[in-house]
Amino acid sequence: EESGAGRRPERERERERPAEEGPAERGPGAAFHMFVVMEDLLDKLKLLSYEEEVLRRHNMRPLSRHYFALATKPGEQFFMFCTLAAWLISRAGRPFEQPQEDDDPNAVISSVLSELRSF
Repeated sequence: EESGAGRRPERERERERPAEEGPAERGPGAAFHMFVVMEDLLDKLKLLSYEEEVLRRHNMRPLSRHYFALATKPGEQFFMFCTLAAWLISRAGRPFEQPQEDDDPNAVISSVLSELRSF
């Protein structure tokens, strides 16, 4: 077992694995990894007060613990993702216009990616 100083978190090692690997090749817990990542994301959003700054301002419901882990309502999930991305970009000190539900999805994601590349 490696000591704590030279040890990399499991999340970093996970990102380095080839994309073709299925859950069976990565171990028995790999199929549930996306749920753990979503729970971590939600914890971080709560630390940033997303409930007050995003949900109340846009009259949205709180995210469930597994909201982005399963594709249940892709259109709604995409809009929530874009809303959160715009808010996080603004929190980072960059002016960024909040997307609207009827905006062209390709234009919205292009704007988000363009802004992220300029960081």
